[in-house]
Amino acid sequence: MNLSQLRPPKGQKHKKQRVGQGMGTGRGKFSGRGAKGAKSVSGYSRMRGFEGGQMPLHRRLPKRGFTNIFRKEFAIVNVGKLELLEGDSFDAAKLIELGVIHKLKHGLKILGTGELKRKLTIKAHVFSKSAMEKIQAAGGTAEVIQAAKQS
Repeated sequence: MNLSQLRPPKGQKHKKQRVGQGMGTGRGKFSGRGAKGAKSVSGYSRMRGFEGGQMPLHRRLPKRGFTNIFRKEFAIVNVGKLELLEGDSFDAAKLIELGVIHKLKHGLKILGTGELKRKLTIKAHVFSKSAMEKIQAAGGTAEVIQAAKQS
């Protein structure tokens, strides 16, 4: 093999396109930018969030917070709190009676913070993954109940 005979593959090398150098360059009078408009002038940069003249999202949304009208708010109890309570069976009614929760809202949710060392039977609308694991690891049962339709 002779190094002086090495050539790049056909189609790899291209002639550099000279833009804005007049009629003889093949790009013509406007250098491929079109005749008029913001994008044809030098120094143009599109505003971040520009939506083609439509009111941008950051101007359509309210500036002082946003409230999701479909949000579901649950009464929350951790498994560590259940460990401290008397009894081995808990549901929403019993927790309200004991004063652990005051208002049920959209239902009862059990979270996994804290340790659980004894066997408990818990009925709630939602369980976090860690809470479910801790209850089952202690030999207890976690029963998911359906919430009543809210109107």
